[in-house]
Amino acid sequence: MDRVAPEQVGLTSEGLDAVDAAVQAQIDAGVVAGAVTLTLRHGKIARIRILGVDDVETGAPLAEDAIFRIFSMTKPVTATAMMILHDEGLWRPEDPVARHLPELAGLKVLEGDALVAPDHPPTMAELMTHRAGFGYGLTLGESKDRIEALYRDAGILQAPDLNEMVARLATVPLAHQPGTLWRYSLSMDVQGAIIERLSGQGLADFMRTRIFEPLGMTDTGFFVPPEKRHRLASLYFKPLEGPLEKWAVNPMRPDPDSEPGLAMGGAGLYSTALDYARYAQMLLNEGALDGRRIVSSAGVREQMTNCLPDALLETRFVAGHQKFRPGFGYGYNGVVFTDPELAGIPVGRGTYHWDGAAGTWFWVDPENDLAFVGMIQLLSYAAPPLQEMTQKLMAAAFS
Repeated sequence: MDRVAPEQVGLTSEGLDAVDAAVQAQIDAGVVAGAVTLTLRHGKIARIRILGVDDVETGAPLAEDAIFRIFSMTKPVTATAMMILHDEGLWRPEDPVARHLPELAGLKVLEGDALVAPDHPPTMAELMTHRAGFGYGLTLGESKDRIEALYRDAGILQAPDLNEMVARLATVPLAHQPGTLWRYSLSMDVQGAIIERLSGQGLADFMRTRIFEPLGMTDTGFFVPPEKRHRLASLYFKPLEGPLEKWAVNPMRPDPDSEPGLAMGGAGLYSTALDYARYAQMLLNEGALDGRRIVSSAGVREQMTNCLPDALLETRFVAGHQKFRPGFGYGYNGVVFTDPELAGIPVGRGTYHWDGAAGTWFWVDPENDLAFVGMIQLLSYAAPPLQEMTQKLMAAAFS
């Protein structure tokens, strides 16, 4: 991608300086060690910034090509993989999930102490939007949520591969009637299993051959090979009180240096700001980049269209920094702004975004032909809402 001055693409240097300053303030306050941020407009890189350091103890710097654990920023990529298969006619939104994963036929719903039949089998549309009734099993420590405890007891996320994950998932009931609630879940990992069944390829191979290689995303995948490990950004934790704590390994899943058996479509990818910017630009281009089509325009539009009814958004549920509300809905595996003014964030209508557990974030704004990628490595309940902060500041950067 060409690099240009912000003014060449209708942005102001002063406006982008303010965006940088907001991230730098978190570094200066000792909340974040370092960051790589990238602004794209009209298909060109208007700014890429390296802020702070990789290692606060040694002062070792970050680099443009630093590799980050992007956790849930994997989810939009999984949606794109699903839409590739949708383009091929291999699934439809109205399909029962069990049409593609027969192990999940006959799932019951846990209501109080009873197991009851679902009003209808979970559908693919519900799976793509966290409404199928699945849980996650990620809750730390003691939890009163019986579904999360059952997931942990079944070792679902500890399965050696996606087939075994589905087999274990089949032993646990649904958390709610399909379609009635939005519940953050392992639905995207279930999508990964469907991708494997429909394509005949492992999820990692499918993403590599159908998305990453065609897009030129040379540093994105489910592992970091040994020759690139020196580029893997340091991972930190920030307690509510106290300094940053550097963690040698990822406590949520050990950092692999070889292809994992369980390729997690919900949280498994590593990437760089430059690589993820290429993915973001493909979304802005409605499915193509540099003359290579990855997915249909219709597929991208479907991915980036809100699927949640107003009545559900009125319940104002929360997932991390994502506070759902009128005007702030959800498409396939990511947030969609249907009414930015109502949502209180000055982005373009149709903006699509998501973030990751270690603080990474991105958005694509088709109305303004703009994308932004932010990469940090901070696993913390005290993490700042950098996505919202930078979105609000970016609105002042348009010239």
